[in-house]
Amino acid sequence: MAKQYRVCLIGCGRMGATIDDEVQGRPDSFLWLPFSHAAACVACDRTELVAVSDIIAEKAEAIRQRYHAPHCYTNYREMIEREQPDIVCIATRPATHAEMTVFAAENGVKGIYCEKPLCCSMAEADAMVEAVEKHGVKFNYGTQRRYMRFYRQMRELIDAGEIGDVQCVIAQYGVSAALWGLTHAADMLMYLAGDPEIDFVQGTIICNENDWEGNRLNADPGIASGYVRFANGVHGYNTAGTGSEFEVCGTKGKLRTLNNGMSCHFRKASEYPRILEDVPFPKVQRESGTVMGIKDIAEALDTGRETEGPIQLARRSQEMLMGIIESHRLGGVRVQLPMVNRALYVGRLNW
Repeated sequence: MAKQYRVCLIGCGRMGATIDDEVQGRPDSFLWLPFSHAAACVACDRTELVAVSDIIAEKAEAIRQRYHAPHCYTNYREMIEREQPDIVCIATRPATHAEMTVFAAENGVKGIYCEKPLCCSMAEADAMVEAVEKHGVKFNYGTQRRYMRFYRQMRELIDAGEIGDVQCVIAQYGVSAALWGLTHAADMLMYLAGDPEIDFVQGTIICNENDWEGNRLNADPGIASGYVRFANGVHGYNTAGTGSEFEVCGTKGKLRTLNNGMSCHFRKASEYPRILEDVPFPKVQRESGTVMGIKDIAEALDTGRETEGPIQLARRSQEMLMGIIESHRLGGVRVQLPMVNRALYVGRLNW
């Protein structure tokens, strides 16, 4: 029997414990459930939820009871020191992610599943990377699509050359909040482009001028347009179109997700290169991305291999978004990555 890893949850709010209630009964619920960190830890056969924490005692106790965890705490540091978990799930507001990741890494935790957004500045992201690398922690990021077999099948088709050389990747994710929502778009642009390094980004955001306070933006702005130049030559675009859909265009075909991943439209070049013909997309098993992300950490701990959503890629997708915000701040210029302005802080005041 495979080893079970002890897990502690920090943050008993929506993504930590209750988002499943919102999704239950929807026609696309089969894509996501179990969705929350707590539900996924309980459902995963590789993990045991041993404790939860929240600064609101009543919430911590309610979630402890709901998921039958033995213990609850109001102080995450005390929880980690007492429980000595193998894995920690971080599902708090973004302003706390950096300090929690660093503390967990420095205090014996060997696996971290961190909810998005990663943090609020590239300086924070750098500190997280340093701590995770120094202590050999296995890290996955809460961008669930990356772990789903559906999107992994798309990547396999791309890597096998089924649509030729990739020319561009397009996210139809709307003018969503940059860090709260578009982290999903940024991660999928990277993933479908092959997870390359990024040369530069450029774009425009939507915010009020009075949201700026020096080098700090006290808002999570919408991104009206975002361009990414990947080091492998692929062009990336985030558009204002809604639907949570992603398209990959190659020299010999296209792949496009429909209805937030309920299906995929697969087309390949016919004998007439400019006419694409429909091709069946392979059937894949549907499994919760949250469960798969946590299970992947367990398997990485088993073998010592890298995880599928490591801290370095999480930082890269965060920097894509921060760079677009910086581009707007500087008047729409290209921003080369790595960013120079690593102290730029983006976050709502209640974060």
